[in-house]
Amino acid sequence: MMRNELNELAAFAMVARERSFTRAAAKLGVSQSALSHTIRGLEQRLELRLLARTTKSVAPTAAGAALLKDLSPALEQIAAALDGARSLRRRPAGRLRIVMSRSAAVMVLLPRLAAFAQAYPDIVLDVVTTTGPVDLVAGEFDAGIQLGEYIQKDLIAVRVTPELRLAVVGSPGYFSSRRIPQKPRDLKDHQCIALRLPGGPSRWEFERARKSVTINASGSLIIDDTHLVIEAALAGVGLGLAYEEQVAEYIAERRLVRVLEEWTPPIAGFFLYYPSRQLQPAALSALVNALRLSQQ
Repeated sequence: MMRNELNELAAFAMVARERSFTRAAAKLGVSQSALSHTIRGLEQRLELRLLARTTKSVAPTAAGAALLKDLSPALEQIAAALDGARSLRRRPAGRLRIVMSRSAAVMVLLPRLAAFAQAYPDIVLDVVTTTGPVDLVAGEFDAGIQLGEYIQKDLIAVRVTPELRLAVVGSPGYFSSRRIPQKPRDLKDHQCIALRLPGGPSRWEFERARKSVTINASGSLIIDDTHLVIEAALAGVGLGLAYEEQVAEYIAERRLVRVLEEWTPPIAGFFLYYPSRQLQPAALSALVNALRLSQQ
C-alpha cells in the first residue's frame, strides 16, 4: 500500500468515527479544508461516495460503512505495530545483534552478562563470534566489540576495557629443547602458532624504544581461535600470542613461560562500537551503559 493511500484511508476512518470534519481535522493535526480535499480525492479514485455530508452532519454511506468495517482492524494493527516500535526507543526491550571475537565475549561480555540479563529481562542479546573486523551495516548487526585500532572513524566507539597487552608464551616442555628468544627476529627459529584472520594468518607486531618489528608468524599450526592457540601452547606445540589477561594464571602456575615481554607495549583495548547515536534504541543504550569502562 502506498503511503498516500494509507494516509487517505486513516483520514477517512477518523472522519467516519468522529462524524465531524472539524473534530477529525483537530485530531489529525491538519486543516479542515485539507482533510476535505483528501476525502474527495479518495472518493474520486474509488468512484464511490464514502461520506454523506450536510452543513450540520457527516455520516458514512453504505459503501463507507462497509469499508470502515474492513479497514478498522488493519488500521488498529498498524497503530499497535507503530506503538510497539516506539516502545523500543523508550523501554529497554527487543533483540540486539552483537558481533565480536570469542576473546572479547569472554573478557568483556560474559563477566557482566548475568547482571545485565537480570536488570533487563526483556532484552535478547543475539551474539555472533568471529575473527577480524566486521561491517556492521552489511552484516545487519546493531553493535560490535572490537580492538580500537580496527574500528572505522565514522562509527561511535565506547571504551569497554583499559589498554591491553599481548604476551608471547610457550610451555616449559617446549623450551626444554629450544633457546628462549631474546628479540623478535629469533622467532624464525621457533614454531609459532598462527591465528587465522580474514586476510590470512596474523602478523606479530612488536615495539621497543620506538623501534617496531613485524614478524610473519610461521609454524606447523594455523587456527582461528585465540583460546585454541593457548591450549596448543600449553600442549607444547609452539609459541602462542594471546592477551596477557588470558594467560596470566598459566604464567603464575608456571605452565607457560612468557618471552619478549619488553617488546609488547600496551595496545588500545576493546571498544563497543555502533553506527549512530541518533534515534538509538533503549536496549542499545542499556548495553552501552552496562559495558562502558566507567561503569566497571
